[in-house]
Amino acid sequence: MTQWYFHAPGQADRVGPFDEEAARRFAQANPRALAWCQGMTGWTPVSEIVALQQASTATAVPPPMPAAMAATATASTGSRADRIDFRIVGHEMQFVEIELDPGEGAVAEAGALMFKDASVQMDTVFGGGARGGQGSGFMDKVMAAGKRVLTGESLFATVYTQTGQGRGKVAFAAPYPGTVLAMKLDQHGGRLICQKDSFLAGARGVQIGVQFQRKIMTGLFGGEGFIMQKLEGDGWVFIHAGGCVVERELAAGERLDVDTGCIVAYHPTVDMDVRRVKGIRSVLFGGEGVFLATLTGPGKVWLQSLPFSRLAGRMWMAAPQGGGKSRGESSLLG
Repeated sequence: MTQWYFHAPGQADRVGPFDEEAARRFAQANPRALAWCQGMTGWTPVSEIVALQQASTATAVPPPMPAAMAATATASTGSRADRIDFRIVGHEMQFVEIELDPGEGAVAEAGALMFKDASVQMDTVFGGGARGGQGSGFMDKVMAAGKRVLTGESLFATVYTQTGQGRGKVAFAAPYPGTVLAMKLDQHGGRLICQKDSFLAGARGVQIGVQFQRKIMTGLFGGEGFIMQKLEGDGWVFIHAGGCVVERELAAGERLDVDTGCIVAYHPTVDMDVRRVKGIRSVLFGGEGVFLATLTGPGKVWLQSLPFSRLAGRMWMAAPQGGGKSRGESSLLG
């Protein structure tokens, strides 16, 4: 089925996708709009597209747009983030491939690029890479850059914009084995709290902020410190987690005890705290440390099976110590 997208005068964002019948009605109601669908070389005035000028088979008078479609169009035109398409490729070493329509953009962490089409323009910007009008002043950019540093990201972000005709592709790879999570922020209340350095890429317009742990014990022993990432907006974001990921939805008052390094993300409604492990033998010989993180609902939480700190610790233990030989497995011949 053909899916149509429109740019109407006075609207900053594109509208769609619409099926053919809804596209005809939109074209009749917006005769000065530009339209595009898969296979077209670029945005074209609706007055020049024969398929959109055909009258409806049911009636010559265009019927009103259904309420659900009207709500979708309203949400699209009021969207703060670009509405991108994507696919996640791979299993143990995943990457995300994003398709950009003309004028659309994606923002990514510096150094995350895997490949891009020649028509996709790459610009390194100071701060969070927000679209013009969102924190475009100098002090806003300084504040955005400061937030990125506090949450483990670099001072600079890279914005990728499709400047050619048709669709352009750009892909971003994870920095170590794990899983890439695709999150639509408006499906999670417009905000997610994540571990530091977890943001991989997202639609242009998504904002990266700072979440401070208000409890001293949680900040000192919660594994992520006092500062975590806060992702806000209504578009797609891509978060990298180590190993595989499990999603749990906690009821109100339901508590989950978690290793402090295994938390990837959670809803703002979830309360995070730390609890001391009971029993001297558990503390000394349990191998889980002195504290566990506690997550109390309501809300969703995402947990990772392989925190990078655990992976780095095992690699350090297996590395040659003091310039000696490796302690890895070998034959009698070395």
